[in-house]
Amino acid sequence: MFDQGVSAKFFDGQSARSHSVLVRVVDHENGSALLIEQDGQEPRHWPTPHLRELRHQARDEGIVLRLDGSDPARLIIPHGPAEDIIRKISPNLHQRHVPKSMQRKLLFWAGGAIASVVLILLVILPALSGQLAKMVPLSREIAMGRTAVEQIDKYLGKSKTSLVCHNEAGDLAVAKMITRLTSRANLPYQLNVRVFNYDLENAFAVPGGYIVLFSGLIKAADTPEEVAGVLAHEIGHVVHRDSTRRTLRTAGSAGIIGMVFGDFAGGFAALAVTKQLINAQYSQGAESSADDFAHELLARAELPSAPMGVFFDKLKKKYGGKTGLMSHLASHPELGKRADKARAASTVSLDSFRPILSAAEWSDLRKICK
Repeated sequence: MFDQGVSAKFFDGQSARSHSVLVRVVDHENGSALLIEQDGQEPRHWPTPHLRELRHQARDEGIVLRLDGSDPARLIIPHGPAEDIIRKISPNLHQRHVPKSMQRKLLFWAGGAIASVVLILLVILPALSGQLAKMVPLSREIAMGRTAVEQIDKYLGKSKTSLVCHNEAGDLAVAKMITRLTSRANLPYQLNVRVFNYDLENAFAVPGGYIVLFSGLIKAADTPEEVAGVLAHEIGHVVHRDSTRRTLRTAGSAGIIGMVFGDFAGGFAALAVTKQLINAQYSQGAESSADDFAHELLARAELPSAPMGVFFDKLKKKYGGKTGLMSHLASHPELGKRADKARAASTVSLDSFRPILSAAEWSDLRKICK
């Protein structure tokens, strides 16, 4: 049907006036082209590979065509057999052309946006979280920690049954251990230590004075003093507000990532904070400071810090450099040096200290989840 030509409307881009034209398909160089003939004008050749369709027009008069690039001219061919032929012979109708100058601009702005997000995540948020941690009221921090512990309980338990272990004798053993460690220390928090029935050799600090010990860690320890050393280390993280800074930083990072990927409900942020608290890997400086605090806390309680080194050696031997939920304590690259440091810092002889728990109380603690 293109042999005789098809009547169409043509807009030259110079005025709003339409021109009646006759359109035919002709051979052109290495392919085909639309030949646009208008009275009194030179015929125009529009190669079919360069044809682009303008969709979603206000008036649906037919298929609206243009040439790729910046040519403002438009051609409207009525719906019908001619349109079907054009769609078959035009391979790039829906391809979008972006000028090189615009590509450079897009790359520039995309690079700037990515750099801004990286700057926020890696520089601004860490610095800001440190300042915010100092400004968070104690009551809000405690509430944050309580919510985090409940969230972790649900995340790990994956059922309606809580993982928190309770029995009278075991609770008394935990309380006695805390009292011995903190009676001569001026702590900003009232500690809330919970034992989770979870077979991981792990422990972690939560904002507001909350500390979680996994039953796997208690089982792995040979003496209550080994548990006391780990507990003293986590108390150091609590007092230094390391967990609070990490929570604020992770929540902020997850919030930004959530907004980028469309998670405005906060579910991703809550999950990210939960995972980070369970598997908290602090900086070497934060770990060293928590260790130093633990050594001093143990010394004030007239307890040796050498068992803390013994426990670190066990984790290093068993897990090596593994990371993840196995044990965030074992994942630290300086674990061997920290164990040596704990032994060197001990001010109490292993032969002359009063045990933190009696043999019966240690047995009660080990059975707290049964």
